[in-house]
Amino acid sequence: MRNYIWSFLLFFCVVFPSFSQTKTIEKGTYISTNKGQKIKLNLLDNNKYELVFYSGDYKIKGDSLIFIQSKKVENPFNLTYKNDNKSQKIKIKFVDPSFYSFYIGTQKGSEAVQYERLSDIKTKLDPEWTNIDVEFEIDRTDYLYLVFEEYEAKSTISKFALPKDVSEITIKYELNEVNDLNLAGFYDKKTNELQIAEHAGKNPLTFINSKDAQPDVASNVTPIENKSVLKWTYPGKEPLVSDDFGVAVDSAATVDYASKYDFKFKVENNLKSAIAATKTAKTKFLIVYADGKNPAAKADFDAVLKDLEEQVGYYMYDAYNAQYDVFNYYLATADDKKWLKTAKISDSPAIVILNGDGDVLATAKSNLLDKKSELSYYDEFAKKLQRANAFFAFAKVVKNKKTTDADVISAFHKASMLDIPYEYETTTDTVTAQVNPADFNIAKVTLDKKEVTQIWKKLIESHQKDTKPSRELVETILREIKNVGFTKQFFNEERVFNDTDFLAIDYLLKHYDAIEKMNIEDENGNALALLKGSLSFEISSALQQNSYVTQEGVEGKANQNKIIAIYKKLIASGKGNFDCYKNYFDYLNSDSQNSVDDVAFLKEFKSYFDSNLSTEKGNAIERLDSMFATLDTNSDYSYNGWNSFKDYHSNLANNAAWATVLKPANNSFIKDAISWSEYSLIVTKNNPYYLDTLGQLYYKDGQKDKAIATQKLAVKFLTAEIDEQTAVEIRETLTKMEDGTY
Repeated sequence: MRNYIWSFLLFFCVVFPSFSQTKTIEKGTYISTNKGQKIKLNLLDNNKYELVFYSGDYKIKGDSLIFIQSKKVENPFNLTYKNDNKSQKIKIKFVDPSFYSFYIGTQKGSEAVQYERLSDIKTKLDPEWTNIDVEFEIDRTDYLYLVFEEYEAKSTISKFALPKDVSEITIKYELNEVNDLNLAGFYDKKTNELQIAEHAGKNPLTFINSKDAQPDVASNVTPIENKSVLKWTYPGKEPLVSDDFGVAVDSAATVDYASKYDFKFKVENNLKSAIAATKTAKTKFLIVYADGKNPAAKADFDAVLKDLEEQVGYYMYDAYNAQYDVFNYYLATADDKKWLKTAKISDSPAIVILNGDGDVLATAKSNLLDKKSELSYYDEFAKKLQRANAFFAFAKVVKNKKTTDADVISAFHKASMLDIPYEYETTTDTVTAQVNPADFNIAKVTLDKKEVTQIWKKLIESHQKDTKPSRELVETILREIKNVGFTKQFFNEERVFNDTDFLAIDYLLKHYDAIEKMNIEDENGNALALLKGSLSFEISSALQQNSYVTQEGVEGKANQNKIIAIYKKLIASGKGNFDCYKNYFDYLNSDSQNSVDDVAFLKEFKSYFDSNLSTEKGNAIERLDSMFATLDTNSDYSYNGWNSFKDYHSNLANNAAWATVLKPANNSFIKDAISWSEYSLIVTKNNPYYLDTLGQLYYKDGQKDKAIATQKLAVKFLTAEIDEQTAVEIRETLTKMEDGTY
């Protein structure tokens, strides 16, 4: 790490002079914000600059400058809070964590701390790593733990007591690496420059005296506890990854777990039994190792398995957990020569990976020890095998005339449940050649899109009369309508809903209550993985996502009608929650600028307003507060907070009212629009936009005196934040009302 920081500084010094000063870059002092490094850049006269990184005290002896290591930052984590007692979640923003090994832990009361690696959270939320910062949310908790795990196995842990009303936390990490540089300085009297370098003067940096240093910004929050821990860990934590080309360090050597499950692989004594055992396991793969020319093959095989057993045992912690038990192992013998020849395996050593049906999924001309790091639950290789296996399974279903309905559902389900890969590769129907024979070569299968579409269509049609839902079919439908299902997996396509999708959604609606119950717990005690909130939320979100993909012509219009019909079914059945209505309103308004009227939207909004918002139902704020408390946990507004929820409704009511002002074809809603506009001002008082809407509605309704009085209020509450054109229009409207030319 130290060398990295120094190299960065040298690189910056070499590159920076190539940039010329522009009108957007002014002379002066700049302080770095990236990665917590305190580097100061001074842009001086005559196109000169200087870089300053300050880390402690110094002594001067003659012309030499001696740096004294400063005390390291005791609290390296800099936290700032935002508070909102209405927020049900806490939003976390970790600023530029880069590639460092950070963990975040939460603790309620005296319960055990629950840790998660920050990079794992990043990968889940932003798999392409397009954003520098990591932003996510956590449930409300009493204590927050932040951990920086250093590669020498020493970790810094900071514990923070969280305020009860905290809603947002921004985290920055103050690095100490600069403090550890072995620096020396020498003052050159001829040039009046100070040369600073690491390692006895090599590659020096040049600095000029400056008195413009800016003070550090102190941390807003002090942790209640700081400590440094050797070999820090927690239950289920994966082994620390070293900086040696990303290879995982041997768990037994580096991780001191308080408990480890005594895991053992069961190795069969023949290939047939090994394949059968893998088939029984359903979710595992069989690794066949062939090394017939090596007299020590058995000893090498056993040694690798022992290391892997240790690793899996640490993953499982104190009890067996099937998710970490990914592979079965078998050492090929002389009896397997014929099979190896059929599988085109002639080299030694070689690794062949099979599924439970004996299909070859991957091969490598390598010894087992060199591939040990890839044979882990956490390695991407296991996911690639799952993907190849799903393709194989589906291809078999297509070709097998005796395939059952359950087999077809299972094949679609297996493909739909895969993670979306980072990169899609061109598929072939054979095992392709690779540049390095020692690399795993994964088999790939080509599928026919038309054939897959027809099979799915027939499957959905055949289940329309089901009396109870199939769990696997429900999960498959949900993935498919959210564009992360088998179509995305097989063909990498974003697509517009077709008739089969609408039929599939009808299947979900028909079994709505049963699916909601299934979501709580299935017959095995497992929660339905993909139904994070309500089924209404999942369906309306999928409809909203699909509406972003436009389709012109008759078919596109037909889809619009079908989408509206689904929303109406949800609402009519009493399943239309806030997010369903919100997505529905967004959909109805998506083409409002091109329409003569907004009757469809205004009718639906009137129904929503009368049922949920009208002051005839009670106090407006209390009604909204009651609605906010019942929000779906996955709703944006559940963690955006109460104020955001309140503002949405006042703005929605104003927009509906304003639509009546703008288009004469909406005139039949004027009386309703006045109620909506008045409501918006009850929720958000003295808003000039809302007052302007209400004033114009009063005027259109013949209440001219009331209109003028309201419009005067709109003018009164204009502020600098209102754009100039709108302010001018509001004043002109008042003038027209007063002189009768409106």
